Amino acid sequence: MNRYSLAKRCLAEALGTAWLVLMGVGTAVISGAIPWVGVTGVAIAFGLSLLTAAYTFGSISGCHINPAVTIGFWVAKQFSSKDVLPYIGSQILGGIWGVLSCF
Repeated sequence: MNRYSLAKRCLAEALGTAWLVLMGVGTAVISGAIPWVGVTGVAIAFGLSLLTAAYTFGSISGCHINPAVTIGFWVAKQFSSKDVLPYIGSQILGGIWGVLSCF
């Protein structure tokens, strides 16, 4: 049994996904205008944003951040069936939120 409510875990998933999209995709977008960022800068941005999300939200929701990860845990029977759709919905909404934050 999780010690956090489903709502709190879904919020953590949405925030973690939004953070990854905002920082990772945001860096990829600006790399076109700032040539010194380059591929290495984008890779570092994705890595650091995923690392900080994992440390921040990992103890709350497991920090899946990606529907494929959630489905993988479910297929491996490491994740409750009733939580799959709320997690995926939260990740999608978090991704949209992260993209909209780039503007």
